[in-house]
Amino acid sequence: MRSPRERAAWTALAVLALAGTAAAWWTSEQWLPHAGPWAEQAWRRVTRPGPETLPAHKRGAGAGAPASAASAPQPRKCVQADGRVAYTDQACPAGSQEVIVKGAVTSLPRR
Repeated sequence: MRSPRERAAWTALAVLALAGTAAAWWTSEQWLPHAGPWAEQAWRRVTRPGPETLPAHKRGAGAGAPASAASAPQPRKCVQADGRVAYTDQACPAGSQEVIVKGAVTSLPRR
């Protein structure tokens, strides 16, 4: 059984945690717009780590990397004036605007 002092300490810690959670929820409109992009970037880095997280001997187009990985075409998102979107690995056609592709593209059709 816990001593009265230990129970009081754990109760105070639980009350402080609950108060902190309530304060964060109450003021979320102030800090969430600033923390949202950072949290999204942190989540993306955790779930889809990049080459900087690999060991030094596996970085870059080393002996273990496939030859096509070094010369893979970069995907492009082309948005036309009427709102249609086309994805390609070539230059965007005339009358369309190139937009950065967010996320990962797993494959491009072969020509």
